[in-house]
Amino acid sequence: MNKKKICILTISLNMGGAERVISLLLKHLVHDYDVTLVLLSDDIEFDIPEQVTLHVLGKSNILKNKPPHSKLKSTVMFIYKYYKIVKREKFDIAMSFLALPNIINSIIANYVNHKKTHTVISERCYPSEMYKQGTFAMKMAKIFYPIFYNKNDRLFSNSVHINEDLKENFKIKIPMDVIYNPIEISHPKPFKDSYDGSAPFKIINVGSHSHAKNQELILNALRTLDTDVSLTILGTGNLTQDLKDYILTHHITNDIHMPGKVKNVGEYLLQSDCFVLSSITEGFPNVLLEAMAIGIPVISTNCMSGPLEILNDNEEVTIDDGEFYLAKYGILINVNDNIALTKAITFFKDNDDMRKKYSDLGYKKAKQYDLPEIYKEVKLLLDNEY
Repeated sequence: MNKKKICILTISLNMGGAERVISLLLKHLVHDYDVTLVLLSDDIEFDIPEQVTLHVLGKSNILKNKPPHSKLKSTVMFIYKYYKIVKREKFDIAMSFLALPNIINSIIANYVNHKKTHTVISERCYPSEMYKQGTFAMKMAKIFYPIFYNKNDRLFSNSVHINEDLKENFKIKIPMDVIYNPIEISHPKPFKDSYDGSAPFKIINVGSHSHAKNQELILNALRTLDTDVSLTILGTGNLTQDLKDYILTHHITNDIHMPGKVKNVGEYLLQSDCFVLSSITEGFPNVLLEAMAIGIPVISTNCMSGPLEILNDNEEVTIDDGEFYLAKYGILINVNDNIALTKAITFFKDNDDMRKKYSDLGYKKAKQYDLPEIYKEVKLLLDNEY
């Protein structure tokens, strides 16, 4: 029996959340489908299984820091190249991740072989938060999302809040599902709580250095913590130098390490005592799950979307300003509340029993997102629909 032909369209396989999800799913998809991966950029950090047919449509950073007319020209080129691939290969399913690939997929896969090629798009961010910084961007999203997204057969995201936002604020009417991000779980739990007060209490953050990830919140908390708390911030971004300048300007004397982009994130997590997600907004924070999957206790802002679903089974909470909330699987604080973060870090630092409790609870919760379990949901969606 011939395998169904599936195409996955995305921007790149750089070290991002959506890219990580695709790289994990590919490991299983190749056993059940004939898989083609189409990338807009040649920026590739994750391994691609040899069974996958790869097409790269453009160079790295082809859309970054370019004037609008240049971006439009590149997008037209992407559409044309993708059109030729879809027309030639006659895929059974064309699946895309992220907004621009979703729009390109909507244009082409519905125009070419529509009766044969079914289209599935995946939204990975919370749109109302993602675009609220720019009025023009929000206006464009509210125009283009309903025009293009509604042409597809199905949409899946990684958060119930994303789907609600798409339905209520962007007029998306096609069937929508929630499939959470997969992670790879190590058994037994790798993390062993070894903090005994004789060395600095080590906190860690992982993510791009950007406004959305808001590492400045952690630096603000350090200003009121003793120097027996150290910080590691993994990643790079357009605010890297700003963060370094902030440390100098505010005379933060704690040990702070910024090693940049690393591939051995798990090793850094295992050397830490507590993970902090400081984000203003998220789609679904892979790194929070990955920290829990190792067993490190976690603190997270209660941002849209993802942390509430992960840490409290999506049960609503009320958090007073300046206070933290002991959720089911970790600690939640309000967005941008450095006083609450200070208290939460101190709480974990001073309470061995609670650190160990949340280490175990977080690891147990993370098992629900183990790659084989999430892949079953993806395959069920694809096979049942098509």
